Amino acid sequence: MIGAMLRRLLLVLVLGAALAQSVPALAQDAPTADDYTTFDTTALQIDDLVAKAQIDDERLTAMRAEMVKWRTTFSTAQASNADQITTVKNQIAALGPLPADGQTEDAMIAKRRGELTEALAKLQAPVLAATEAATRADSTIAAIDKLIRERHADKLLRLSPSALNPVNWPTAVSMFRWMGQWIYDETRWRFTRPMNVDQLRDNAPLIVVLLLAAVVLLARGGAWMRRLTYWLLTKTHMRGRNLISGIVSLGQVVLPFAGAVMLYLAMERASLFGPIILSLFETLPAVVLVIFLTRWLAHHIFPLDPDEESAIGLGTEGRAEGRLQAVLLGISVALYDLVAAWIVPRASNFLGGAATNIGADRAQQVAQATDAAISVIVVPLQIFAALALFRLGRILRRESAKARSGGEGAFRFELIYWVSSAAIAISVIAPVLGVIGYVSAANALIWPAINTLSLFAMVVVLQGFFAELYVTIARNPDARKDGLLPVIAGLVFTCAALPLLALIWGARVVDLADLWTSFRTGVSLGGVRISPTSFIILVAVFGIGYAATKLVQGGLKASILPRTSLDQGGRNAIVSGVGYAGIFLSALLAITAAGIDLSGFALVASALSVGIGFGLQTIVSNFVSGIILLVERPVSEGDWIEVGTTSGIVKAISVRSTRIQTFDRSDVIVPNSDLITGRVTNWTRFNLSGRVIVPVSVPFTTNSRRVEAVLREIVEAQPLAILNPPPVIALMGFGAEVMNFEIRMIIRDINFQVAVRSEINHQIAERFQAEGILFSNAHRDYLKRIADEAAAEAEKKAEEQAAQEAVAMFMAPAPHPLAAPDDENLDDAGAIDAKPLKSGSVKSSPVQKPKDPRA
Repeated sequence: MIGAMLRRLLLVLVLGAALAQSVPALAQDAPTADDYTTFDTTALQIDDLVAKAQIDDERLTAMRAEMVKWRTTFSTAQASNADQITTVKNQIAALGPLPADGQTEDAMIAKRRGELTEALAKLQAPVLAATEAATRADSTIAAIDKLIRERHADKLLRLSPSALNPVNWPTAVSMFRWMGQWIYDETRWRFTRPMNVDQLRDNAPLIVVLLLAAVVLLARGGAWMRRLTYWLLTKTHMRGRNLISGIVSLGQVVLPFAGAVMLYLAMERASLFGPIILSLFETLPAVVLVIFLTRWLAHHIFPLDPDEESAIGLGTEGRAEGRLQAVLLGISVALYDLVAAWIVPRASNFLGGAATNIGADRAQQVAQATDAAISVIVVPLQIFAALALFRLGRILRRESAKARSGGEGAFRFELIYWVSSAAIAISVIAPVLGVIGYVSAANALIWPAINTLSLFAMVVVLQGFFAELYVTIARNPDARKDGLLPVIAGLVFTCAALPLLALIWGARVVDLADLWTSFRTGVSLGGVRISPTSFIILVAVFGIGYAATKLVQGGLKASILPRTSLDQGGRNAIVSGVGYAGIFLSALLAITAAGIDLSGFALVASALSVGIGFGLQTIVSNFVSGIILLVERPVSEGDWIEVGTTSGIVKAISVRSTRIQTFDRSDVIVPNSDLITGRVTNWTRFNLSGRVIVPVSVPFTTNSRRVEAVLREIVEAQPLAILNPPPVIALMGFGAEVMNFEIRMIIRDINFQVAVRSEINHQIAERFQAEGILFSNAHRDYLKRIADEAAAEAEKKAEEQAAQEAVAMFMAPAPHPLAAPDDENLDDAGAIDAKPLKSGSVKSSPVQKPKDPRA
């Protein structure tokens, strides 16, 4: 099917060239009365044949192509007299509106109006006739397309004899037997002709050379190119070796294909084979191309070298099996191409015995036998291809499922996952349909699915080649992942592959041609026709205007504005204003040059204006506020401003918002409307000088005059402080046990307020310490420290006195036992016995004094 796809691509290119050449010719000659008569006769005949539905698809296609030519002619004629019609309409409009009922018009004006109206009718007559004929041609083409689609649908849903039925097997065997018999008889007859033998003798040297070259290229051409590619990748270190090796690797496809072509030429030169066998050799190059191209793509998707990256980013697991299944798919597609291009067109001849005049019954039998034989041949190919497609789909799905969870390339792996899942589903459904008997439906599923995977791989490989080319030119290995051009190239390749994808899934070349014609004609949107030509003009004019605007902005910013007395904010405002005006004028000129009439959008715009106004009122408010900021310039870039709780430096002013960089290096995006309607403090807009207030608190015990004098000396010594007006040292009031002073001074640059405040505080601390001046709560800390020290000293003295008394008591002599105790001791000793006893208590024994050891 890849060979068929390439043939269809060639048809598309040829058709495009034919259309490109035919359009100017059609535009030169306007249809005449004879042309309209011929068209009417042809259209009637075609309508009659289409209504009977008794003609084949080939003749239907030819009739459709003829009607397409007529439609193109009439469509071109619809634009005739356009300038004259516009001129006459403007002249009629210049005469003013028609008079109302009951009113008369000047005779000269009425006469002129009648003449212009008659002239307009004559000018519009060919246009109306061409429009009517083009409409009729469209209806005839639509009827032909409907009939062809119905036939294709019937063919897809047709139930053929099942390949599982053993009754149908002898029919296929009989077809191959008749085919072999025909080839044998044809070749034997050729060999018996002396003229053919003489021609073989004359062309023998050329035939031998072609055969030897064909055998060598088919057998060893691919291997030689693989070795050369491997040598370029591993044995050389030249720049761009990946790109060169990729191009050289195409030899793995080109050389075997050239060998197949040489084999066909050798067989043709031999003059010993008939049309049947020659047609087989003629199909051989396409078969070889399909097999080797699939093999080449498989080696890029599943590389041999584990260190080589896959074209779609797959891992190293399952590469060998992936290559094998891809090659098996290529072989199955090549075999089906061979069956479709060589066996199917001749199957009825083989089974019918090449009879030219047979009865209806015999023809029906031959058709049934042909259908059965084709089913027996094709269904095994479908099953074989389905098995390879199923295994390849599982490999792709497993590898993509591992990498689609996130990160770089997640979308690509997600796409591969769903494509492989669809391939698995088709590989199950298609052979089931084929075995049941829906062979055409199975063919419409299995082979387009395989060709879609091949097309997908081709697009990926081409994008990889372009990325290698970009890396080689940019001399930056990281450009493959970071560059924008490879991504754009991939998008271009994908868009270019869409027509091929449509052809793969059953679209016709004429359908693509009609789509291209409609695309060139344009689409009507809101009463305005937008065509590719107008779109290209629109983009080109806007691009030129935008580039000119950038050049003017660059010239203003680099050469003109620096020589003026404007500050940086004013320069930025002028540059931004020129940019907005340039973009607006570029868009206006582009729309005018493209011929787009925006009056058709007036009703739509008016209907949507209310809703858009409510929905976008905040954005519009910010946009207008941005323009006001650029014009009035209350805030400019580089200003230090405060908006609400945000304070920082203005870094950029756009049409919607303003970016402020705070002093902790974070960016805050503020809507422009907040800067216009809210309260904004601009510290540096018109003057860099600003006031700094430093509060100082001292206790009541401090001499206030002395504090004022010290603070004044400190402030007047600051280099950034302005002495006119002089700094103010104010006693602001009294607090809880403190006096509150404030230093109020104006410095030359408010941007240094933090540094000035810090330096003043350092000097205050140094001078107060030197002068013995305490701060607001320092006296409380001092008194508390004195009290704590006195308490600690008293406790220490009490402990020392107690220790001295204890030592004195221990060193004193004991009293004599016969000595009479003093009254105080007696009172203490007899105090125990003197106490009354409670009920149930134990009576204490008298205190026994210890004996004197000297007694």
